[in-house]
Amino acid sequence: MSIWWSLHLRREAASVPLARRLLLGTMETAGVDPDVSYDLSLALSEACANAVEHGGQQDSSTAYRVTAYLDGEKCRIEVTDSGPGFARPQPAQPLRPVPGEAENGRGLCLIQELADHVHIGNKPGRRGAVVSFDKILKWKKDAPLMAV
Repeated sequence: MSIWWSLHLRREAASVPLARRLLLGTMETAGVDPDVSYDLSLALSEACANAVEHGGQQDSSTAYRVTAYLDGEKCRIEVTDSGPGFARPQPAQPLRPVPGEAENGRGLCLIQELADHVHIGNKPGRRGAVVSFDKILKWKKDAPLMAV
């Protein structure tokens, strides 16, 4: 069985925990291992926080989108916004760690550490960034939606 959902969220800080709770609830109901659920929810929080901070004009009237797919043995999450995008996306290369005292710039590195595959880029032909990542799922024993 597959589960997918998509949210169209305002660029407000309150949207980040909403997306995170929906993902955690979905994975708990499906029977995903709590450690995997936590990793993905933390990565999602970082991607959403980036969309809120960098995803468009300074007003909160713009929105961003979160889509999650739990399908078989993998969960894939995509966060897209309408901001300026990445100046020089390099999806094939890992991001460099940020110095410990830096206040910004850790989110994308954290996502790369928590997920199995990460793609960071711009919307084709349009304005905006796309951060997508996936992780192989582990299941609780007797999970209702476990991949067979």
